[in-house]
Amino acid sequence: MILGRRSIHDYKPDPVPRKLIEEIIGLAMRAPSSMNTQPWNFYVVTGEPLNRIRAGNTERMVAGIPQSREFRTGQPFAGHHRERQIGVAKQLFSAMGIARDDKAMRRSA
Repeated sequence: MILGRRSIHDYKPDPVPRKLIEEIIGLAMRAPSSMNTQPWNFYVVTGEPLNRIRAGNTERMVAGIPQSREFRTGQPFAGHHRERQIGVAKQLFSAMGIARDDKAMRRSA
């Protein structure tokens, strides 16, 4: 499927087996992320809560309300994402032999 493309216009009403969901999430967690920040959170929702989410999303889309994303690009990282970013930078600069206090070399790299 990765080498091909197709558009899905309708979905089966059958629930997705929990084992398959766990497998998909397990694979997704191994995907590369920018600067190893791993900015994802997973929520599996079923039943009535899922139906309410679907209805609310449809209402917002029909009303023309723009999408809202929890993780926005172009903004500085914060919290554990920022900590991971700093950790990766320290490892990278160390491997390149660039001292922490050598700001000119860090910028150049």
